[in-house]
Amino acid sequence: LGIFAKAYWGHPAYKLPPEANLMAVSHYIEALEWQRDVAKLHAIFGGKNPHPMLLVGGIPSPIDLDSDSAINAKKLSTVQSIIDNMRTFVDQVYVPDTVAIAGFYKDWGAMGEGLGNFMVYGDFPSAAEGGGMGDPGSFWVPPGVILDRNLDEVHDVDLRAESEVEEYIAHSWYEYEGGKEQGLHPWAGETKLDYEGRGGPKTPYKQLNVDDGYSWLKAPRWKGKAMEVGPLARVLVLYAKGDGATRELVDSTLAALGADKRALFSTLGRTAARTLETKLIADKMQDWMDSLTANIKAGNTRTFNELSWEPSSWPSEAKGVGFMEAPRGGLAHYIVIKDEKIDNYQAVVPSTWNAGPRDPQNQAGAYEAALQDNHELHDPHQPVEILRTVHSFDPCLACAVHLTDEDGEEMLQVKVR
Repeated sequence: LGIFAKAYWGHPAYKLPPEANLMAVSHYIEALEWQRDVAKLHAIFGGKNPHPMLLVGGIPSPIDLDSDSAINAKKLSTVQSIIDNMRTFVDQVYVPDTVAIAGFYKDWGAMGEGLGNFMVYGDFPSAAEGGGMGDPGSFWVPPGVILDRNLDEVHDVDLRAESEVEEYIAHSWYEYEGGKEQGLHPWAGETKLDYEGRGGPKTPYKQLNVDDGYSWLKAPRWKGKAMEVGPLARVLVLYAKGDGATRELVDSTLAALGADKRALFSTLGRTAARTLETKLIADKMQDWMDSLTANIKAGNTRTFNELSWEPSSWPSEAKGVGFMEAPRGGLAHYIVIKDEKIDNYQAVVPSTWNAGPRDPQNQAGAYEAALQDNHELHDPHQPVEILRTVHSFDPCLACAVHLTDEDGEEMLQVKVR
């Protein structure tokens, strides 16, 4: 129960009655056990959890129904049991709790709207002939961009187009050879630390100078626009693309809360979207399980594509991008290879999009934009209102941390031979 240790007890922003609090805490403890069971899926297909293993073009665990060390009938039965329990918990606990608790916080449906721009890389490709990561049209979660909260139009996304994604450092503790106003596509990305030169303060400090550098994150932009990524973006794109299950679930949730579509873009909508997406994925997993079972029965037990496994088969110069929808949003790793060695490697992660600083045009990132919308603090020393909106993004800032020694020097370098 450590998550409750630093709560601001007595704060008027806490609106749940005692009965709802007891329900939520009880179900939170149940969720810890449920989450542990769901994580077993990673171990079965990916070898371990956390950080499941992989290999080029697939997963490391072979499928052999007659082997005790491979994915066999017993393990597939375990997978089916986990999926059944997952769907039961989501339907009977997670979704009803979200709707019940949201009913006490309807005013948050008009707070924390932020950018209004949402981007999805796309994920969950079809295993059917002609599908796969090379065919975005086969993705269950389609790629797309929504601009200015317009759900009537979804713009195309092409992560390989060098005109689409650029990263800026006008307010970051880095330097670019071409100057701090320049934007670079990740294939041409530079990561050169310049903490002192970009206004990094001496510790301890109470305030960052946001007119200069104030973050270890860069500011990625899609065609020059700041974007929000994550569960809300995925739910909105699915909704805008006309996915039947998504439309039914979103519309019924809004009706239960007596809210209109505008509430989707808020702190409340962002939090609720994580629940609704869990419901959609849990239901979809049964379809994927059925497809896997049918493939195995048909004799298709391949778990990876070995065509690109051997580096000697690569061209002397190559570049590529691997992308997926991570839980917090669109994740892309860009690589440039020369003579079978990595020449440049840049990762543009979900929290870079959401938590990144302002760009040369002074456009705020998703966190900052959301905090600028309609927040009034009851007590600046107990800023639960700010925390509520930031937490709606499920923040993870490990990518915004860099470790140096007391003189500001790097402590470790890894070189590839």
